Amino acid sequence: MSIDSAVIAAAISRVAQATAECAEELNTADGALGDGDLGITVSRGFAEAAAATLPPNVGLALLECAKAFQRVSSSSYGTLVATGFMAAAKAAKGRETLEAAEIPGLLEAALEAMMARGKGSLGDKTVLDSLDTVIGAIKGRPAEEMLDAAKAAAAETVETFRGLPNRLGRARMFGDGSIGLPDPGQLAFQRIVEGLG
Repeated sequence: MSIDSAVIAAAISRVAQATAECAEELNTADGALGDGDLGITVSRGFAEAAAATLPPNVGLALLECAKAFQRVSSSSYGTLVATGFMAAAKAAKGRETLEAAEIPGLLEAALEAMMARGKGSLGDKTVLDSLDTVIGAIKGRPAEEMLDAAKAAAAETVETFRGLPNRLGRARMFGDGSIGLPDPGQLAFQRIVEGLG
Protein backbone atom coordinates (compact mmCIF):
# COMPACT_ATOMS: atom_id res chain seq x y z
CA MET A 1 0.00 0.00 0.00
CA SER A 2 1.43 3.33 -1.07
CA ILE A 3 0.78 6.39 1.10
CA ASP A 4 0.79 9.84 -0.41
CA SER A 5 -0.43 13.27 0.61
CA ALA A 6 -3.98 12.54 -0.58
CA VAL A 7 -4.14 9.41 1.58
CA ILE A 8 -2.94 11.42 4.58
CA ALA A 9 -5.51 14.16 3.92
CA ALA A 10 -8.33 11.62 3.73
CA ALA A 11 -7.19 9.96 6.97
CA ILE A 12 -6.96 13.31 8.76
CA SER A 13 -10.51 14.16 7.63
CA ARG A 14 -11.83 10.88 9.03
CA VAL A 15 -10.06 11.47 12.34
CA ALA A 16 -11.38 15.04 12.47
CA GLN A 17 -14.94 13.74 12.18
CA ALA A 18 -14.34 11.01 14.78
CA THR A 19 -12.74 13.35 17.32
CA ALA A 20 -15.55 15.89 16.87
CA GLU A 21 -18.03 13.13 17.73
CA CYS A 22 -16.14 12.02 20.86
CA ALA A 23 -15.06 15.46 22.11
CA GLU A 24 -17.55 15.41 24.99
CA GLU A 25 -16.40 11.94 26.06
CA LEU A 26 -12.78 13.09 26.11
CA ASN A 27 -13.63 16.29 27.98
CA THR A 28 -15.42 14.23 30.64
CA ALA A 29 -12.50 11.80 31.01
CA ASP A 30 -10.08 14.71 31.21
CA GLY A 31 -12.29 16.50 33.72
CA ALA A 32 -11.78 13.63 36.16
CA LEU A 33 -8.00 14.05 36.10
CA GLY A 34 -7.26 17.42 34.51
CA ASP A 35 -8.65 20.57 32.94
CA GLY A 36 -11.55 18.93 31.12
CA ASP A 37 -10.63 20.38 27.73
CA LEU A 38 -8.88 17.47 26.00
CA GLY A 39 -11.78 16.85 23.63
CA ILE A 40 -11.65 20.47 22.54
CA THR A 41 -7.88 20.28 22.04
CA VAL A 42 -7.99 17.12 19.92
CA SER A 43 -11.06 17.97 17.87
CA ARG A 44 -9.88 21.50 17.09
CA GLY A 45 -6.42 20.29 16.16
CA PHE A 46 -7.64 17.70 13.68
CA ALA A 47 -10.32 20.02 12.32
CA GLU A 48 -7.62 22.61 11.60
CA ALA A 49 -5.43 19.96 9.97
CA ALA A 50 -8.36 18.70 7.89
CA ALA A 51 -9.07 22.23 6.68
CA ALA A 52 -5.46 22.78 5.59
CA THR A 53 -4.30 22.25 2.02
CA LEU A 54 -1.63 19.58 2.28
CA PRO A 55 1.27 19.81 -0.18
CA PRO A 56 2.03 16.75 -2.35
CA ASN A 57 5.27 16.02 -0.51
CA VAL A 58 4.54 13.61 2.38
CA GLY A 59 7.05 15.20 4.74
CA LEU A 60 5.64 18.67 4.11
CA ALA A 61 2.08 17.34 4.48
CA LEU A 62 2.91 15.97 7.94
CA LEU A 63 4.61 19.25 8.81
CA GLU A 64 1.43 21.11 7.87
CA CYS A 65 -0.51 18.88 10.28
CA ALA A 66 1.97 19.81 13.03
CA LYS A 67 1.50 23.51 12.26
CA ALA A 68 -2.27 23.09 12.40
CA PHE A 69 -2.09 21.76 15.94
CA GLN A 70 0.28 24.52 16.96
CA ARG A 71 -2.11 27.16 15.63
CA VAL A 72 -5.09 26.07 17.70
CA SER A 73 -3.70 24.38 20.79
CA SER A 74 -1.25 25.45 23.44
CA SER A 75 -2.11 22.50 25.71
CA SER A 76 0.47 19.87 26.61
CA TYR A 77 -1.37 17.19 24.61
CA GLY A 78 -1.65 19.40 21.56
CA THR A 79 2.04 20.19 21.83
CA LEU A 80 2.88 16.47 22.00
CA VAL A 81 0.74 15.71 18.95
CA ALA A 82 2.42 18.53 17.03
CA THR A 83 5.83 17.25 18.14
CA GLY A 84 4.97 13.77 16.90
CA PHE A 85 3.84 15.09 13.53
CA MET A 86 7.05 17.16 13.24
CA ALA A 87 9.27 14.18 13.96
CA ALA A 88 7.40 12.05 11.41
CA ALA A 89 7.68 14.91 8.91
CA LYS A 90 11.44 15.01 9.39
CA ALA A 91 11.68 11.24 8.90
CA ALA A 92 9.65 11.51 5.68
CA LYS A 93 11.46 14.58 4.37
CA GLY A 94 11.57 14.82 0.59
CA ARG A 95 9.32 11.80 0.02
CA GLU A 96 6.39 11.82 -2.38
CA THR A 97 5.12 8.44 -1.19
CA LEU A 98 5.70 5.98 1.64
CA GLU A 99 4.99 2.29 1.98
CA ALA A 100 2.92 0.90 4.86
CA ALA A 101 5.97 -0.98 6.15
CA GLU A 102 7.56 2.42 6.90
CA ILE A 103 4.77 3.53 9.26
CA PRO A 104 6.29 1.92 12.39
CA GLY A 105 9.53 3.82 11.76
CA LEU A 106 7.68 7.13 11.51
CA LEU A 107 5.81 6.36 14.72
CA GLU A 108 9.07 5.45 16.46
CA ALA A 109 10.50 8.83 15.46
CA ALA A 110 7.36 10.49 16.80
CA LEU A 111 7.53 8.55 20.08
CA GLU A 112 11.17 9.42 20.67
CA ALA A 113 10.51 13.12 20.06
CA MET A 114 7.39 13.12 22.24
CA MET A 115 9.23 11.43 25.12
CA ALA A 116 11.98 14.02 24.92
CA ARG A 117 9.54 16.95 24.70
CA GLY A 118 7.19 15.76 27.44
CA LYS A 119 9.96 14.34 29.64
CA GLY A 120 7.89 11.20 29.95
CA SER A 121 8.78 7.54 30.30
CA LEU A 122 7.02 4.37 29.27
CA GLY A 123 4.90 3.11 32.14
CA ASP A 124 3.83 6.58 33.30
CA LYS A 125 0.26 5.93 32.06
CA THR A 126 0.29 8.38 29.18
CA VAL A 127 -0.22 8.48 25.43
CA LEU A 128 3.42 7.41 25.11
CA ASP A 129 2.46 3.93 26.30
CA SER A 130 -0.29 3.79 23.69
CA LEU A 131 2.03 4.78 20.88
CA ASP A 132 4.66 2.26 21.98
CA THR A 133 2.12 -0.56 22.16
CA VAL A 134 0.73 0.26 18.72
CA ILE A 135 4.22 0.32 17.20
CA GLY A 136 4.89 -3.15 18.58
CA ALA A 137 1.54 -4.41 17.32
CA ILE A 138 1.92 -3.25 13.72
CA LYS A 139 5.64 -3.77 13.13
CA GLY A 140 6.19 -6.54 10.58
CA ARG A 141 2.49 -6.97 9.82
CA PRO A 142 1.03 -6.88 6.31
CA ALA A 143 -0.51 -3.53 5.43
CA GLU A 144 -4.05 -4.90 5.45
CA GLU A 145 -3.69 -6.06 9.07
CA MET A 146 -2.12 -2.91 10.51
CA LEU A 147 -5.21 -0.86 11.31
CA ASP A 148 -7.07 -3.63 13.12
CA ALA A 149 -3.92 -4.46 15.08
CA ALA A 150 -3.44 -0.78 15.98
CA LYS A 151 -7.04 -0.43 17.15
CA ALA A 152 -6.78 -3.52 19.34
CA ALA A 153 -3.46 -2.37 20.80
CA ALA A 154 -4.73 1.14 21.57
CA ALA A 155 -7.84 -0.23 23.30
CA GLU A 156 -5.80 -2.78 25.22
CA THR A 157 -3.45 -0.08 26.49
CA VAL A 158 -6.31 1.93 27.97
CA GLU A 159 -7.58 -1.12 29.86
CA THR A 160 -4.12 -2.31 30.93
CA PHE A 161 -3.23 1.03 32.48
CA ARG A 162 -6.67 1.75 33.93
CA GLY A 163 -5.69 -0.14 37.09
CA LEU A 164 -2.48 1.86 37.56
CA PRO A 165 -1.86 5.37 38.92
CA ASN A 166 -0.90 8.25 36.66
CA ARG A 167 2.72 9.29 37.08
CA LEU A 168 3.00 12.31 34.79
CA GLY A 169 1.22 15.58 34.11
CA ARG A 170 -1.65 17.06 36.07
CA ALA A 171 -3.18 13.61 36.57
CA ARG A 172 -0.21 12.50 38.70
CA MET A 173 -1.46 14.82 41.49
CA PHE A 174 -4.41 12.48 41.97
CA GLY A 175 -2.04 9.63 42.90
CA ASP A 176 -3.98 6.48 43.75
CA GLY A 177 -7.17 8.41 43.00
CA SER A 178 -6.37 7.93 39.32
CA ILE A 179 -6.47 4.14 39.69
CA GLY A 180 -9.53 2.75 37.94
CA LEU A 181 -9.84 5.74 35.61
CA PRO A 182 -8.76 5.68 31.98
CA ASP A 183 -5.90 8.00 31.14
CA PRO A 184 -7.49 10.74 29.02
CA GLY A 185 -4.52 10.89 26.64
CA GLN A 186 -4.59 7.15 26.06
CA LEU A 187 -8.34 7.27 25.50
CA ALA A 188 -7.91 10.12 23.01
CA PHE A 189 -5.27 8.14 21.14
CA GLN A 190 -7.62 5.14 21.01
CA ARG A 191 -10.36 7.30 19.47
CA ILE A 192 -7.88 8.81 16.99
CA VAL A 193 -6.76 5.35 15.82
CA GLU A 194 -10.37 4.15 15.61
CA GLY A 195 -11.17 7.22 13.51
CA LEU A 196 -8.65 6.20 10.86
CA GLY A 197 -11.13 3.72 9.42
